[in-house]
Amino acid sequence: MNTTYNKFYCVKTNRSLADHLSCNLPYKLSPDDVYVTVGAKQAIEVVLSALRRPGANILLPKPGYPAYEALSVIHHLEVRHFDLLQEKDWEVDLNGLQTLADDKTVAMVIINPGNPCGNVYTHDHLKKIAETARRLGILVIADEAYGHLTFGSNLFVPMGQFGNIAPALTLGSLSKRWMVPGWRLGWIAKSDPGGIFEEQGIVECIKRSLMTNTEAATFVQAALPHILEKTTDDFFAKTINILRKDADVCYEGLKEIPCFTHLQKPQGSLFLMVKLDLSQLQGIKDDMDFCSKLAKEESVILLPGFVLRMENWVRVTFGIKPSLLEVGLERIKAFCVRHASKC
Repeated sequence: MNTTYNKFYCVKTNRSLADHLSCNLPYKLSPDDVYVTVGAKQAIEVVLSALRRPGANILLPKPGYPAYEALSVIHHLEVRHFDLLQEKDWEVDLNGLQTLADDKTVAMVIINPGNPCGNVYTHDHLKKIAETARRLGILVIADEAYGHLTFGSNLFVPMGQFGNIAPALTLGSLSKRWMVPGWRLGWIAKSDPGGIFEEQGIVECIKRSLMTNTEAATFVQAALPHILEKTTDDFFAKTINILRKDADVCYEGLKEIPCFTHLQKPQGSLFLMVKLDLSQLQGIKDDMDFCSKLAKEESVILLPGFVLRMENWVRVTFGIKPSLLEVGLERIKAFCVRHASKC
């Protein structure tokens, strides 16, 4: 009885997801092109486990989301980092990317909209990424957990639009755009008109991995078709307006603090990166020391950049209540004034 019940909702969920994701693609996904996971985190783990091969390596962005590196190591994938170019709105360093890849490289990861940088890639740049991946003979893992959460000049473009150039596995999540983080439902969608994933056995590996993993809660799967079909544009518009306002408040507040440099207004997601000018601070050794003392003295938590392989940078999130965001910015400013260099 339970198996039949689960299978019914699994098929219905996959069909709804395929229809929803196809709206932004030049071709239509089938229910078999979509796999439901327990949030985007499990989607990452399933994809990486499906790609592991003896001696294989994977290309990850720097800065990026730390879970990719941790799970790559667990699945015995050698990690190689390519740079995101801050001076070019955190675009992928395509030239550097090509020097890292070899015949053992299985995939590259992009995160769009960006976590932790708050960037949004243009159509042209995504096409260049796909063309580079094709030349290198690798697939693209497109983390789009913050898909459509954009509020700058660049519109969100799904990587799946370029599946005819380079095959892509898109990872998504219900929690961000629909604001239901506790529901833990994510997905993997394959954009592969040429059928390369099937030929290389990747589809079979994904299916086997999912069989040995926990399934998303049935009640969430049952609710998903209604959520996808009935959520109004007004809901999304209100969300974007809130994020745009918070991003502006955060950007303007950080601009008033002299020790923060290389500041760029975010265009999407919930984050931005800023660099610390340690010469303007007294008694602060590095980004970890800055974040540790800030937490102790002002009860404000920022992510130290060394976690993201970006020493003396910090990641700031503005995805909180506006009044709390303003309080947090005032506390950060007070901390920096208190520790300002007297020279």
